[in-house]
Amino acid sequence: MEAKCCQPDQSQQCKIIPGSGFLPVLEKKGNITLGGLFSLHDMVVEPSLSFMSKPPPTQCTRFNFRTFRWMQTMRFAIEEINRDGKLLPNITLGYKIYDSCSSPHQALKAAMELMGSEKGAGDEEGETQGKSTCRGTVPAVIGDGGSTQSLVVARFLGVFYVPQVSYFSSCACLSNKTEFPAFLRTMPSDFFQVNALVQLVKHFGWTWVGVIAGDDAYGRGGANIFANEITKLGACVALHEIIPKNRAHAVISSVVSKIRSSGARVILVFAVEQDAAALFDQALRDGLTGIQWLASEAWSTAAILSTPKKYHHVLQGSMGFAIRRAHIPGLKEFLLRLHPSSPDALEDPFLKPFWEEVFQCSLHLQAEGQNHNVGSKPPCSGAEKLGNLTNIYSDVSQLRISYNVYKAVYAIAHSLKAMRSCVKEKGSVSLQACPDTDSTQPWQLLHYIKQVDYLNSFGDEIKFDKNGDPAAMYDLINWQLKNGEMEFFTVGKFDETATAAKQKLKIQEQDIVWNGNQTEVPMSVCSSICPPGTRKAIRPNFPICCHDCVVCTAGEISNQTDAVECVRCLPEFWSNVDRTACIPKQVEFLSFNDTMGIILMTISLIGSICTCVVVFIFSCHRTTPIVKANNSELSFLLLFSLALCFLCSLAFIGRPSEWSCMLRHTAFSITFVLCISCVLGKTIVVLMAFKATLPGRNVMKWFGPGQQKTIITICTLVQVIICTVWLAVAPPTPQQQMPHESAIIILLCDEGSPIAFGLVLGYIGLLACLCLLLAFLARKLPDNFNEARLITFSMLIFCAVWAAFVPAYLTSPGKYSIVTEVFAILASSYGLLGCIFAPKCYIILLRPEKNTRKHLMSKVVIDKF
Repeated sequence: MEAKCCQPDQSQQCKIIPGSGFLPVLEKKGNITLGGLFSLHDMVVEPSLSFMSKPPPTQCTRFNFRTFRWMQTMRFAIEEINRDGKLLPNITLGYKIYDSCSSPHQALKAAMELMGSEKGAGDEEGETQGKSTCRGTVPAVIGDGGSTQSLVVARFLGVFYVPQVSYFSSCACLSNKTEFPAFLRTMPSDFFQVNALVQLVKHFGWTWVGVIAGDDAYGRGGANIFANEITKLGACVALHEIIPKNRAHAVISSVVSKIRSSGARVILVFAVEQDAAALFDQALRDGLTGIQWLASEAWSTAAILSTPKKYHHVLQGSMGFAIRRAHIPGLKEFLLRLHPSSPDALEDPFLKPFWEEVFQCSLHLQAEGQNHNVGSKPPCSGAEKLGNLTNIYSDVSQLRISYNVYKAVYAIAHSLKAMRSCVKEKGSVSLQACPDTDSTQPWQLLHYIKQVDYLNSFGDEIKFDKNGDPAAMYDLINWQLKNGEMEFFTVGKFDETATAAKQKLKIQEQDIVWNGNQTEVPMSVCSSICPPGTRKAIRPNFPICCHDCVVCTAGEISNQTDAVECVRCLPEFWSNVDRTACIPKQVEFLSFNDTMGIILMTISLIGSICTCVVVFIFSCHRTTPIVKANNSELSFLLLFSLALCFLCSLAFIGRPSEWSCMLRHTAFSITFVLCISCVLGKTIVVLMAFKATLPGRNVMKWFGPGQQKTIITICTLVQVIICTVWLAVAPPTPQQQMPHESAIIILLCDEGSPIAFGLVLGYIGLLACLCLLLAFLARKLPDNFNEARLITFSMLIFCAVWAAFVPAYLTSPGKYSIVTEVFAILASSYGLLGCIFAPKCYIILLRPEKNTRKHLMSKVVIDKF
C-alpha cells in the first residue's frame, strides 16, 4: 500500500538531551494534538558565551503582531472544528504552539520539543527526560512561516515522515520531495510567484530591472529564479544585490548607491518585510526617489511598511503579488477577546509580551512602594481593550497568510477524517490498508494529506500537487495613497491554472497609480527604445539590453520598435525618408521636362532652324557662283541630312518605348551616314575637279552628278542594311536599371546587340575617316575659296567629338549616358553646319563682291596647312 512504503524504521528513535531545557509553549489538550511553529518575534538576542557556565535562556525581541494574528487564526480554526463537530465527530483537536523567533536554530529546537516533549510513564518532576521518544507525539505540524526556518524543520521532520504544512514558506527549493518528503504548504511556491512577476515585467515592456534579495533561502532562491527567467525573455538584470541580515548601514547604503547608478527605474525587492524595511529606511536617508518598487509576496501587503507615513513618499505606487484573501467570519471577535484576565491567560506564555508591546505597559506587579526605573514601562491599569486599538493584529481586511493558516488546519482535519473513514473491504483493499484509528501515526496521516481534495466554505478548491504545492492564484496589489493613508487596491489577477498563457495574467491598467502619482507606465530600459526606422546595435562589453539605435541604411527599413535588423526593400522599391516603409523608386529618364532635356531640345531645334535658314539663303542665291561651284543639289541634300541629324536627337528625349528605342539608333545612324556620304561626295568632286585640270586627265566623267548620287546611295544603303538586320535579329528595347544603392529606376534603351551597335558606329567612323583623308589631300587647292579645307576642319571636329564620345558614354551614369550621346550628335552636326556652310553664307550675305566666278577661280598663294 502507498502509505506503507513511507513507514519509517521503527528502530529510529530520538531522545531529549538531558539538561537541554524547554521552550515556552501554548498548549491545549485534545484527542489529537497538532504542532504549530510561528515566528512571534523577529530577532534573537545572541548571548555572550563565556563557556564557563551554562548558557542563559534564549531571548527573543521585536514582537510581531502580524504573526501573532496568524497564531491566533490556528487556534480559532481548531476551536471552530471542535465546536462544529461535523468534520471530526467525537474527536477534539489540541495544539502545541512554539515561537521560532525567526531563527532556524530556534525553529529546530521547537520542532524537537514537538517531537519529544511527552514524558515517559512514571516519570517524576525533576527526573531526566531521556525516556521521551520522538514518535507518537504530534501527527502533523503547521508552520513554520519563513522558508529558512522551514528548511531545517522539514529536514528534521522528514526523517520521521511527520507531515509539515507551511502557511508562508514559498521557497521553490521546498518542492523537492527527495529532500523534503513530508513537506506540504498552502502557500504557492516562489516558482509560481516569480512566473507572475516575470509576466508582469514582460507585460509592461521593462527590460532593465534590478533585483534586491534578502539574505535567506526565500530571498536568494526567489531572486535567482527571477533573474534566470527574465533573462530568457531577453530582458536584463541591472543589478543583483543582497540585504545583509545584520542590517549594516554601510552595506545597505552601498546597495542604494548601486540602485541609483544602475539607471533602472523598476526594482524588485524579494525579501521578508523586515529586510525590506531596512532597505527602505536607508533609501529614505539617502534620498532615493523615482523608483518603481515591485514587491514579493512577503511584503506586498505588509502593514509595517504601509502604515508608517515616512514610507509613503517612497513606496507610493508600489506593486506586487499577494495570495488570495478571504473574510473569515468570527475571527475578529476571537482576536479581540484576548485579555490577561481571561481564564486561560496564565497558560499563554505569549499573551504577556503581546499585551505589553501593544499597550506599552508592564503586567509585572510592582512591590509596594517600589519606584519605576527610568525608561521602564508603566504598569497596566487593567482597562486596556484591544477593541480600542487599530493595528495590524486586529486588521482583518487583508486576511491572506491568516487564510493560509486556516486552510492548513482544515486540510489536516480533512485528512484525519479521510483516514478515520477508511473502510476495510476484502478484494479491493487489504485488511491492513486502513490505519489504526486509536493510534494516529504521522507517516499514515501524510498519505491522506497528500490526497486531500475538497471545496471549502469560501468556494476555493484545496488540494496539493505531487510536490505538495497548492494551486497558484495571486492578486496584483497596487499601493495607493487615499486621504493620507496607504491602501491596497487589487488591479489584476494571476491564475497559474489557466490553460492559455495570455489568460494567466489579467491587469486593469487604468486603475494603476505608479510611483510619483503618475498614470503613465514608467520606462525601465538600459537604452531607449529604438523607434521604427532604426535597428538595435549591441554595445561591446555591455548586457544585451544595452544598445545603440542605428538608422537603417538607404534601401532598408524597420517598421517596428526595437528591430534587431533592418529589412532590405525589393529591387523596385526604396526606403522613405524615415526608413519605415518601402515606396516605389523614382523613375528617371531624359525627359522633356528636365532642365537638361529642355536645353538639348532647344539646341536641337535651333540647329534645325539654322539649317532651314541656310537652305533658304542657298535657295535665294542658287544662281550665284558660290552655290553652283560644287553641285548645288549635293549641298541641298547635305543640308537636308543635317536637319534630320538635328531632329533625330529629339528621339533620345522622352520615356523610352519600343518604337522610340528602335527609332533613335536607326534614325541617328542612317541620317549621319547620309550626311557623311554627302560630305564625302563633295570632297571627291573637289579633289577630282582639281585633278581634271591637268593635261591628259579626263576623270570628271566618272564623278558627275549621277555618279555622286550613286556613291551617296550605296554608302547609305549599307547602313540601312545593317540597321535592318539589327532590328530583325536583336532590336533595341526599353530597359530598367535598378541599382541596389540607388533610389531611382533608370529607364534606358538596351542596344539589343552590342555587335550591331558597334558596326553602326564603326561604319560611321569609317566614312568620316575616309572623308577626312580625302579632304586633307585636297587642302592645298589654289582656289580663293578652298572648300576642301573647310571639309577638313569639319571632319576633324566630327572625329574629335565621336572619339571623346566613346569613353564618356561608357562612364556616364544613368540618363547622363543619353545626354552624352545627344550632345555628340548635336556637336558634330553643328561642326558640319558651321564649318561647311557658315563661310559661304558669310560671303553671300556680307561679301557679295567675292561671290564671282573670277574671284573663285583666281590663284592665291596658300601657306602649308
